Amino acid sequence: MFDAPGSSPEQAFGVGELTTLVKQALEGGFPPLWVKGEVSGFKRHTNGHWYFSLKDASGQLPCVVWARDTRRIPAPPDEGMAVFARGQLTVYPAQGKLQFMVDALDAEGEGLWKKAFDALKATLDAEGLTDPARKRRLPRFPRTVAVITSLDGAARRDIEAVIRRRHPGVDLVLIGAVVQGEGAPASLVAALDRLASWGGADVAIIGRGGGSREDLWCFNDESVARAIAACPIPIISAVGHEIDVTIADLVADLRAATPSVAAEHAVPILAEVQEQLRRLGGRLADALEDRVVTERRALHTQRERFTLRATRMVERRRARVQQVAGRLDALSPVATLTRGFAVARDAEGRTLTTRSAFAVGATFDLLVQDGRVRARTESTHDDAPHLPSRA
Repeated sequence: MFDAPGSSPEQAFGVGELTTLVKQALEGGFPPLWVKGEVSGFKRHTNGHWYFSLKDASGQLPCVVWARDTRRIPAPPDEGMAVFARGQLTVYPAQGKLQFMVDALDAEGEGLWKKAFDALKATLDAEGLTDPARKRRLPRFPRTVAVITSLDGAARRDIEAVIRRRHPGVDLVLIGAVVQGEGAPASLVAALDRLASWGGADVAIIGRGGGSREDLWCFNDESVARAIAACPIPIISAVGHEIDVTIADLVADLRAATPSVAAEHAVPILAEVQEQLRRLGGRLADALEDRVVTERRALHTQRERFTLRATRMVERRRARVQQVAGRLDALSPVATLTRGFAVARDAEGRTLTTRSAFAVGATFDLLVQDGRVRARTESTHDDAPHLPSRA
């Protein structure tokens, strides 16, 4: 008679063999499933794995999250947090221990998602990356707009349609990127790096259309947020719908409620720009005409002031000249002659002012009021002539 394995000492299982059989039986009998419970004894190993237990009032289940799976979980759970864990029941053969291998973890309400969002926001707030003061103004009249999104998504079509309708002359450059899933953050960072290296855009839009919280989560990734903040091109973030707010929205230079609204912020309506230019041209012409009239009036006023000032200056100079002329006239020899005096000059025209200058018998000219008299010195005397007394 054949003995079944494990039915006798001769057919005994080895410990490792049995735990392996149990592991295979559990994994075959239980497909991946969701379990709910409270987190207890959470530990983060240096190799990146997470260890904890799920418990409720009647039981406890050891759990592990391998390092490769932690990247899909927004944040580590808190002690005592009520969570939902998806995983595979198994046995850890080395210890013969029942174990639940978790590959997805969620908490009641917003739970882990909100925890991860708030933690990253607090870090970026402390560094000033969400400060409104560092946000740049968008160019009013961009020539080139770059769009980072999925080339097959509705967001790309919406943005392109709005820009073409508002201003067909604007160049639109598409930079394709993965906008959901595990590889999305790296793809978005690479697209932002290409945008910065190129440097030919005046403004850029990054985003995607609506989706679940998990679909939009790549726009809450720290590497994406830092790449947006570091980009030299002004960035408009347009992720999901109006109610969806991401970390990308907070660090971008402008948050738009939807991709279509982002396109409206990025590009003005050409017809409105042309009308503004026409109005501005009219205002400039009116202002120029007003300036000419004002300057003409100012010039006329200045001319009157200069004329008046020049007239007054001429009058003052004339009065001064007349005053000086009067003084000169009073000192003039001619004026002396008119008062009854005469001036004696020798043949060379030198004025004879002393008695010794007259030589007896020499001739000289005597200048009088109405002409010249030739005279000759008969004699000289040292006594003064007799002057008639004044009446």
